[in-house]
Amino acid sequence: MEFTANQIAALAGGTVDGNGDVKINTFAKIEEGCEGAISFLANPKYIPYIYTTGSSAVLVSREFEPEKPVASTLIRVDDPYATVARLLTMVQQMMTPRRSGIEEPCHVDTTAAVADDAYIGTYAYIGKNAVIAAGAQIYPQTYIGDGVEIGENTIIYPGVKIYHGCKVGKNCIVHSGAVIGADGFGFAPVDGGYEKIPQIGNVEIEDDVEIGANTTIDRAMMGSTRICKGVKLDNLIQVAHNCVVGESTVMAAQAGIAGSTKVGKHCMVGGQVGLAGHIQVGDKVEIAAQSGLHRDTPDNARIFGTPAMNFTDYVAQAKELRRLPRLFDRVGKIEKTLENNGEKTELK
Repeated sequence: MEFTANQIAALAGGTVDGNGDVKINTFAKIEEGCEGAISFLANPKYIPYIYTTGSSAVLVSREFEPEKPVASTLIRVDDPYATVARLLTMVQQMMTPRRSGIEEPCHVDTTAAVADDAYIGTYAYIGKNAVIAAGAQIYPQTYIGDGVEIGENTIIYPGVKIYHGCKVGKNCIVHSGAVIGADGFGFAPVDGGYEKIPQIGNVEIEDDVEIGANTTIDRAMMGSTRICKGVKLDNLIQVAHNCVVGESTVMAAQAGIAGSTKVGKHCMVGGQVGLAGHIQVGDKVEIAAQSGLHRDTPDNARIFGTPAMNFTDYVAQAKELRRLPRLFDRVGKIEKTLENNGEKTELK
């Protein structure tokens, strides 16, 4: 498919600087641009590339002012990053139209309710009383357990396992290898061993959620583990039983949340963050990568380090740590001076 810069600007609500008739037929990173490609400039780090890129057009912010001539056509928009996301989504939808129908072989229980325009891929398993809503896409080798509900236009990619009784809302995406509804990690110490505590709850995933590959979300001991509307979870994340992840929160890869912890709305959680169990994280909290959080956190906090602390304390501690080598050197000189004067020192 091919568009002109003018057509793309019209779709994006932008304006054109340069040749609006230039043809665009692919996307490229700004540093790897080629003729016919469109790139975007959102991070100031990449500004030097706009003067050397081979891309035919570049999405830039309306405020961008080049310091020297730019060969590419500039398409000025409010948010280049969000604009390229919308354009990529449009192209993806054109290239990969939704499927419908039930492929063979697969197993769809006679009590399951599958919408006429839903898609069930080869070797998928759909359990008793499961509900697959209109437009849902269940890819091959997927397990949908008894009583599971899959909402409208949700995509379940190959190899996903969704245990009995769990619910997935509308317009969700669950990537390959994700497991939803496995037992929570509940064991009671008994006579030198451990007795398993039955996990009789479920997992409820609300609308517009995306779950990365090989992420696991455990079912509740009782009640529900909840992933709220608009949450985006990266690959290889663990969400334990009875947790709640608040609306529009995002989490990077290898984050882990222990049982019964509640994370607020619009939080940003970095990679390899660990959250202890039974704590409350407020709304709009930012937690830096590899932080370990063990206590309740108020709204709007910025958390760094292990054990985690607020940003101001973290910066102050980092400054003091950088002073330690000089401090040890000074202490050594003081000790040597005292010893040379024949005085005893306890500084060692």
